[in-house]
This record gives sequence, structure tokens and C-alpha cells, in this order.
Amino acid sequence: MKNALMITALAVLFIGANTRTYAQGEAAVPFLLLAPDSRAAGIGESGSGLADNSAAIFWNPAGIAFLTGSEVSLTHSKWLPQFNLDLFYDYLTYRQYFEELEGSVTASITYMNYGEFIRTSSASPEEIGRFRSFDAALTLGYATKLSNDWGLGLNFRLIHSRLSDKPTENEKGEGVATTVSFDIAGMWRPEHLNIPLIGDFGNRLSIGINLSNLGPKISYIDQAQADPIPTNFRLGMAFRIFEDDYNSLTYTLDLSKLLVDKGIAFDPDDSTTVSTKKRKDFYQAIFSAWADQPMSEELRDIVTSMGFEYWYGIPEEFMFALRAGYFYEDPSYGARKFITFGAGIRYDIYGFDFSYISTSVFKDGETHPLADTLRFSLLIGWGGIPQQIRGFPRGI
Repeated sequence: MKNALMITALAVLFIGANTRTYAQGEAAVPFLLLAPDSRAAGIGESGSGLADNSAAIFWNPAGIAFLTGSEVSLTHSKWLPQFNLDLFYDYLTYRQYFEELEGSVTASITYMNYGEFIRTSSASPEEIGRFRSFDAALTLGYATKLSNDWGLGLNFRLIHSRLSDKPTENEKGEGVATTVSFDIAGMWRPEHLNIPLIGDFGNRLSIGINLSNLGPKISYIDQAQADPIPTNFRLGMAFRIFEDDYNSLTYTLDLSKLLVDKGIAFDPDDSTTVSTKKRKDFYQAIFSAWADQPMSEELRDIVTSMGFEYWYGIPEEFMFALRAGYFYEDPSYGARKFITFGAGIRYDIYGFDFSYISTSVFKDGETHPLADTLRFSLLIGWGGIPQQIRGFPRGI
């Protein structure tokens, strides 16, 4: 179990946990924060304003309210490729529109494999057993339109974490834990928006908000040692810069913040001095996390990502896309800074996307372990009307 906890702690660092000593490992099960699909990953991991395919279950489930038909998709990625470890990430999604429900029912499975570990004892380095570690989540959701311009999305999630199959030596409890969470999201996608002196933004602008992973702490040993799950606030925007019969160009921007109590208290006379305190539950942290440190630090704690997506082709027949993006996280709060590229094709009901992190700079100019990460996605979408495929934003 010790080995599993060690590799999980490293994974938290690579995903982008706060690098300050008082806040290492802000939340458990950090795999819930990973950008799951290749399309959004190609535009700098900025998908909450776009949110027009089944991967919106993660980015902003309210975006699915504007879709009809059905879609299934699968994403695979080898994680931390520079370390040549047996780590990989899989994401399976499904959405289905039901006219009688006036909305779509959605489902997804998220799986992070940490590989096989050798169990040893403190008395001897000799092998006494082997075990495999993984994290997984099953998400069920519903999305519906409140009006022509507004969408609402709700998710319920079952989370299972298996770091070890049994305790080591005198440890209490197992490295296995289960908890639940839910998401609530909204999307504003106006059909008509005429701004005087600027122009008509109808069907060109989309703004989404997603509050995800609201739920109780997860406990491996006992409740006194429970850790919060990564409750996250995400605000996103997508703006279609240009479109004609064959071309479209869309800009995306996401701002996100982890709403987890850091377990610290600041001395009002010295903002650099901290002391530990009991960590608040999620229903308190979603408010207190906005003001649990000086305002300058709160602003630095916000992650910014953006990107561009270009499509060429005829939606009902064949299209291809080119994507590029940038992801920025403050050096004191994860230090992830990378450029992303991606591409995709759509032929009839089939689609393929891939993304690549080309430049990733960590602290002191070192290359971040996320560099050279590839994601591959396959999707099948059917039953939607052509106008939605050509609508905002363009693509399935």
C-alpha cells in the first residue's frame, strides 16, 4: 500500500497540485480533474464553453441540452509517457436524446490505471506480494433546455479508488474507498444577441458554468483521516469568429478554480504565515475557498486555458479540423504551462480526434512530465439533425 500511495502522490503532483508545502495534495482522486477527450485537449483543455459532444459530460453537461440524436465515444491516453510506466487513462461516454423526456440521458466511465506494484515490508526489501491500483468513476446525467437560449445539466457520480487490496504490516484499513459526487451546470447559447455598435452575436457566442464533484470526503482508513474530493468551478466561453459554407473558426477560453479547503489559516498581520486547521466539508468550501487566502493569491489560483478550432468541409459528408491551444497555471499552484495541438476528422457518422502536448515547462525551466502526452478519441454520432451538426459550435 505504501508504494501505491507514493505513486498516487506523484500523480497528484504531475496533474498539478499546489506546490506550496502547506497545500500539497489538496484533494484525493485527482484523476477526476484530467481533461478526458482529445478534442478539448487539443484546444488547451478549454471545453466548458464549447461542450457540444458527449465529452461535455465532463466539461459542461448543460451543453448536451442543445443536442439531439445519440453518440458514443472512447478516449485512450498513455499517461506520463516519459517515465515508461504502466499508467493509462480511458474515458467512455454515451448520450441519448429522448423526446418524451425533453432532454438527453448521459453516461460515462472514467478509468485511471496505476499499474502493478510490489509489496514489501519495512523489515526487508524482499517481495511479499503484488497488487494493482486504479481509480474509476461511473457518471449518470440528464440535460435539458430551459428555453431556446438556456440549458441545464446534472450529473451523479460513483467514485471508487483502489490503491491497495489490503493493509501492510500494522496499517489499519485497506487502500480501498468509495464515495459519490454530483455536478450542476448551465449554458447560455443565445439564438439572437444584437449588441448596438458591435454586431449580431446570435448563434456565435456560448457561455457555460460547471460546478463539478460536489460531494463528501473520501476515506481510506477512517473518517478522521478523510480527504476532500476535487470540487471544481469552471467558467467557459466559446466564440465563433468566422463561418461560411465550408469553413469555421472558433475561439475558446476557460477559467477554473479548485474549491477545496486547503486546511490553512493566514495570520492577518503576516500573509506568508500559515497554520493548519480542520478542513471544511464541500458545502462550506465552495464558498470559503474563494477567500481562504489573500486576494492576490486567490487570483493566482485560477487556471487559464484557451484555444482555436478550425473546421473545413461539408458537415453531412466529410470534415477535418485543426486545433491549437495554451494552458497556464501559476508556478505556485501547479506550474503547468504547455502548448497543445490537435486534429480531427468526421466522415458520415464516424469521427476521430487526437491531441498532443508539445511544450510543457515545469519549475525552474524543467520539462514537465506531461510533455509528449497523446490522447486518441473515436466517436460515432447518429440521429442528430444536420442543422445541429452545422450549428454552434461546428462539429459533431
